Amino acid sequence: MTVDEAIKEMQSKISAACAAAEMKVVQMSDEEARITVLAPAGDMQKIKDATFQPTLDFLNQDGMDIQVFVYDKDAPPLKG
Repeated sequence: MTVDEAIKEMQSKISAACAAAEMKVVQMSDEEARITVLAPAGDMQKIKDATFQPTLDFLNQDGMDIQVFVYDKDAPPLKG
């Protein structure tokens, strides 16, 4: 499996859990990517539940580190 295939599979799981989810993907290497997800607060746990085991499976079975970070899309932005 390639990192692109793993990303697409994870995006599919996220979309199935929450059709309104907005995703931004950053690929860091051939084995590592980060998916930032903005979703309604009520759907955040569904997305976390849907991606938890696949994330571990990608890491343990395919050597792919696909990180999923879920944020409330309606929360005010952090000031820094």
